[in-house]
Amino acid sequence: MTRTRLLAALVMAPVAIAAVLWLPTGWLMLPSAVVMLLALWEWLRLADVEDTLARSILLACNLALMVALVWGSRSHHTSALPLFQLVVVLGVLWWLLALLWLRHYDFAARHDGSARMLKLAAGTAAVVPAWCALALIHASQPNGHRWLLLALGLVWAADSGAYFTGRRFGGRWFGGRRLAPRISPNKTWEGVVGGVVAALLIALPGALLLGATPAQLPGILLVSAFTVLFSVVGDLLESLLKRHAGLKDSGDLIPGHGGMLDRLDSVLAALPVFALGKIWLGF
Repeated sequence: MTRTRLLAALVMAPVAIAAVLWLPTGWLMLPSAVVMLLALWEWLRLADVEDTLARSILLACNLALMVALVWGSRSHHTSALPLFQLVVVLGVLWWLLALLWLRHYDFAARHDGSARMLKLAAGTAAVVPAWCALALIHASQPNGHRWLLLALGLVWAADSGAYFTGRRFGGRWFGGRRLAPRISPNKTWEGVVGGVVAALLIALPGALLLGATPAQLPGILLVSAFTVLFSVVGDLLESLLKRHAGLKDSGDLIPGHGGMLDRLDSVLAALPVFALGKIWLGF
């Protein structure tokens, strides 16, 4: 890890944590929408939309969709957000379909109109449900802001656990099989296992500190495991798009880290899964 990368992380992490813990849900939705739309801006670049005006119009359409969801979910009970719940379910279904896309590397790889349209739709299906999930988790009672921090912590822990486990044990436990050699050659199954274990080590004490009962712990751990697995899907899908576009990073907005999408790819897939699991199991 370079010094620039470390310094950028030391600046971003406290800001993100402070925003999650201290901002009311309505106010948190504003900066989170900006961050998500910056990631979508980079996604549009990966979808071969090079024209700035076209990208601006598409971004405005997605912003309008976010505004429409807020307007349609107006209620005295902020935690209700019924349309947000529907969008989160659709988001999880989208990431299940993304698994099929990852199995077929050449699907939508051509730089033609149909491939571009598919990737544009995929961008909306990835970004808007993640934003809705963030709001749902944060607005939940009690301790929604802390549950959101735990959800993000799972992704961060999994990322670190996968990195160090993959470096130390990569290629030793699964006969040298790589996770997705054509998409991301450095990712290993050992790294996935290490990431899940690291996340569960965070999930267990975190859930107990947030007041989860012993009866709820198995469900929370199961949701946490699926959250991490889907975060891997999000990471791989962005890697696939970058390979199709012939790019190393989605952008250069964050020094040492690449683009905003490079930092959010895992989070985009993880948050809808965690939110749906939290609603379904009622923790």
